[in-house]
Amino acid sequence: MHGSVAAGWLLVALCAATGAYCLLRMRSTVEEQRRAAGDEALMGFGMAAMAVPAAVFTPPAWAWSAYAVVFGAASLRALWSARRSPHHLHHLMGASAMVYMSVVMAASPGSPHAHGGAGTPLVTGALLLYFAGYVLLSGARLVPAGAVAGSTVGGGAGWGDRPELARVCRLSMGVAMVAMLPAM
Repeated sequence: MHGSVAAGWLLVALCAATGAYCLLRMRSTVEEQRRAAGDEALMGFGMAAMAVPAAVFTPPAWAWSAYAVVFGAASLRALWSARRSPHHLHHLMGASAMVYMSVVMAASPGSPHAHGGAGTPLVTGALLLYFAGYVLLSGARLVPAGAVAGSTVGGGAGWGDRPELARVCRLSMGVAMVAMLPAM
């Protein structure tokens, strides 16, 4: 990714920590939660790898094609899973955004403006609009509607079965996507 080295490393840390937490969530006893956590771990670690500042490490040209293939497969899996659960439509958007960024970077890995034109391309703008809306909606859902003082959130559930932490995980990846898209 192009942009500030400090911002790049912050994105790497955020995405890697999110991916690591999603691995912990894979220990859930609920199969659907394990499956979603696996998809989100792939996204977190993939985003962390993609966010490494270009000034520090420039991946070989074939790496962008490999990203596109991996996240293309993740897109197909999310599309297949969306027939059971609409939540997978968000996974489809995330994986598709990763494919898009990989293709753009593969087309012009050395250019700070990989799109070649002035302004924000239509697809990038649409993805930014989607993820910004997702971040705002997810953030609003985290605000407790009627929290009682002294109550515990999660009710003693294990790390893999805490829905509020899963929402924070998705929110942090949405924020990272909003930061990564314009930095291509």
